Amino acid sequence: MIAIVDYGVGNLFSLKSSLAAIGEETVVTGDAELLRRADRIILPGVGAFGDAAEKLRERGLDRVVVGEAESGKPLLGICLGMQLLFDRGFEYGEHAGLGLIPGEVRPIAELIPAELKIPHIGWNALHFTKKKSPLFRYVREGDCVYFVHSFHAARCGEDVIAVSEYGAPLTAAVQRGNVCGCQFHPEKSGKVGLNILRAFCE
Repeated sequence: MIAIVDYGVGNLFSLKSSLAAIGEETVVTGDAELLRRADRIILPGVGAFGDAAEKLRERGLDRVVVGEAESGKPLLGICLGMQLLFDRGFEYGEHAGLGLIPGEVRPIAELIPAELKIPHIGWNALHFTKKKSPLFRYVREGDCVYFVHSFHAARCGEDVIAVSEYGAPLTAAVQRGNVCGCQFHPEKSGKVGLNILRAFCE
C-alpha cells in the first residue's frame, strides 16, 4: 500500500488517480498509524515552504515521516514535498525542513537570467547527473516532465540525480538512500511521470 500524506497541502486527487492508473493500492491519509503501516510514503505539496512545514508539525506528521524514512521505508517528496526534505527553506523568511537530505531551498531568481519568467512553469527535459537512479529506470535522458516552481534545492550536489535547464541547471530530482524527491510533478507528466511513479512503487 502507498500512503499519500494528507496535511492540507497538495494535489492529492491527481496523484491518487495516477497511482490507480498503474494499479497501485493507495490511501490518502493524515493518520500516523496508516502511514506506519504503508509500504511506501509520498509527501506531496504546493504553496509556501513555511506554511507547509508548520502544517506538518501541527499534525505531528513531521515526526512520523522522518521516523519512517529513517527506518528505511521508501519516501518520495513531490514539488514542495521534495523541498521539505531539506534542512531549511528561504521563502518569506527562514524555515526548518525535515532534514532528511542536506541542503537548502532558495529562490531560482538567484540563479537564472533576469529576463526569464518566474515561476518556472511548463515541460522541461531531465538530464541525469550521475549513475542513473533506479527511480529513472523507465525514463530516458532528455525525457520531459512538468514543472511549476519558484524555488530550487541548493547545496545538495552529491544527492542530485537529475537537473533541468532553465537559464541555469536547476535541481530536478534528488535521492539519498531510500529518500527521493522530484521538483516536477510526475502526476502531471503523462507517460514519463507514470513510469517514474511505477519505478518508485517497485
